[in-house]
Amino acid sequence: MSTVATWVEGDIDLVAFTGFRAIATPYASRSEGDNLIVAFTGKKATPLVSPSEGDDIPVATLTESCSIDSLLILVFSVTILQSELRSRLGWSVVRAIYQGLPDFQRTRLEEIGFGPFLRLDELTPDVVLIQALKERWDPECQAFLFPWGHMIPTLEDVARITGLRVDGQAVTRVIYTGYQEIVGRLLGLEVTRERSSLVPRTRLQVSLGVADARHQTGEGQTEYMARLTADARAALAEEEGAAADRDLRRFLILVIGKLILGTRGDPVSCRCLPLLEDLTQVGGYAWGAALLAHLFDSLGTSSRETDVAGFFPLLQVWAYYHLPSMGRRVARRRGAVPLLQRWRFCRDERSLRRQVTLIHDALDTVPFGHVQWTPYVGESDAAQPWVERGRPYFGRDIWLHCFNTVVPLHHRLVARTLGLHQAAVEFSSRQRAWERPGRSFRGIQQVTDWTVWVREQLDDWERRGTEVVSEATSDEDYFRAYAWKYGAQVYKGSRRPLDPEGRITSLEGILHSTIQQRDDLQAVVDQLRAELDGARQMVGDASSSREDPGRSVLEGQLAAAEQELRTALARTTTLETEMAELRLRPEAAEVARWRQEAEAAARWQQEAAEATRWRQEAEEPARLRAEAGDLRTQLGEERHHSDMLRSEMRGLERALALVERS
Repeated sequence: MSTVATWVEGDIDLVAFTGFRAIATPYASRSEGDNLIVAFTGKKATPLVSPSEGDDIPVATLTESCSIDSLLILVFSVTILQSELRSRLGWSVVRAIYQGLPDFQRTRLEEIGFGPFLRLDELTPDVVLIQALKERWDPECQAFLFPWGHMIPTLEDVARITGLRVDGQAVTRVIYTGYQEIVGRLLGLEVTRERSSLVPRTRLQVSLGVADARHQTGEGQTEYMARLTADARAALAEEEGAAADRDLRRFLILVIGKLILGTRGDPVSCRCLPLLEDLTQVGGYAWGAALLAHLFDSLGTSSRETDVAGFFPLLQVWAYYHLPSMGRRVARRRGAVPLLQRWRFCRDERSLRRQVTLIHDALDTVPFGHVQWTPYVGESDAAQPWVERGRPYFGRDIWLHCFNTVVPLHHRLVARTLGLHQAAVEFSSRQRAWERPGRSFRGIQQVTDWTVWVREQLDDWERRGTEVVSEATSDEDYFRAYAWKYGAQVYKGSRRPLDPEGRITSLEGILHSTIQQRDDLQAVVDQLRAELDGARQMVGDASSSREDPGRSVLEGQLAAAEQELRTALARTTTLETEMAELRLRPEAAEVARWRQEAEAAARWQQEAAEATRWRQEAEEPARLRAEAGDLRTQLGEERHHSDMLRSEMRGLERALALVERS
């Protein structure tokens, strides 16, 4: 039996077998050049191993068995595409080229502000977590929907996790229908077609010295990186000049097009090339804000698309900090900055589908108190100058720009990240029924100056948006409005409660808010008691202390605070009881519904039996009528036959009489 394997260099696309239909379904993602051993049994392909970060799997040659009935095992070297989420970051290649750059080029990258980002260690994608987050993204309000409310990655998260700049000029300019001229002039390359901004990734890598990004037989990860670095160092210009500028633009296109603004396909977009023409101005753009806009736009695609374009490790580490109770992280380098370097993925051997179900079940049941709204409190900013520069943009409603993608950051939906109570706000909705959710403005197929096309949103960015403030004293109104708006949509797990109106979600949020108020009141009571004890100690005798006005005021405040605390405790108990009853009501309602359905099924079965009997009884007269008709027909035929016989007999009698007369 013949076998044919076809693939794109660095990324496996298809494996076809004559006489068999093979479907490759790898269970993990690796960067370019990493290898996987896959076994094909019958008609379906499944991996024999699922490599984790740091695994070095040797390359094997393609083999085949000899018969259809026997076990067919094909072992080959591929770069993995995830079955649920494909990783095309090419982190290893970018890191190797960066290490091969001359010192003056790395200095220029530091001045531009890309140094901290390029020094990040590769993070194995947590496919399950990212997929579960994508399924909870609401494209209308540009936020994740959880039982405890909205959650959104903010500009502060981008700055702290990636080290990219989130302040400066918006990443936008004129969008062209074709980029042949500028790509040829600044990069010395060609685009894939006339009306395109895409450059083949392999050609871009070859221009940077990396002609072969695949692992060689018996080559470990260290040797692999050393070989790529040496190839890049030999091909790159060693002195400043036009050639060095071209090398730096090619490298920046690879970094921006495959990491920061990565796409689902293999080619690399060159839309940002006009911003790289003057290399001294590259560091003035807010590339971190563009990363967030591009990621929001990717999350807003159809739920049937399992790919997530963009720098999705941001989502992964963001979830590690804000949802630590999920247990998906393992410490890697404590105290390192940017924060992405501190964690790595905790591997799980179970299937992806099973893990996604478990993640959704866990997200449905996370206690509200376990959500970390302000995980960076106490974090030192001394070693993170990019955070200080971006602070004027933190905590603000603002429009994010990434060329022809302009999306809003609704920070007012997550005021709790600023240490404020969440007020009830008007939830965003799509203004036009036909517009694509998740993208407020789309590019058009003609030359468009986006600095003019979205002037109002660009002015908003230059004004640094609108500061988020909240005068709410509790989160209760927000939880009521949130439950009324979304109801049971916030549950995605297999054991989701029967809560179509969102009453359980609303009560759980109100209970959490009440518990917070109780804790705050308890702290106030403790403080007042301490102040009252201090006032008593300062007063010498009891008579004078009774006349002390300060003590009287403290005693009054303490009594009022204790009364509020007792009220909060009583309300907490009432809410817990009501929530327990609500959680039991759906079960009782389910039992009653099942009983009613069983009774209805029995009744329907009885009615069906009676209907069958009636049908049979109704069919009996018809059958008798049909038999009577048949008998009448037979009788008519017999009568006709008798008439024929009589006629023949009369003829014979006449013939006999003639014979006798003759």
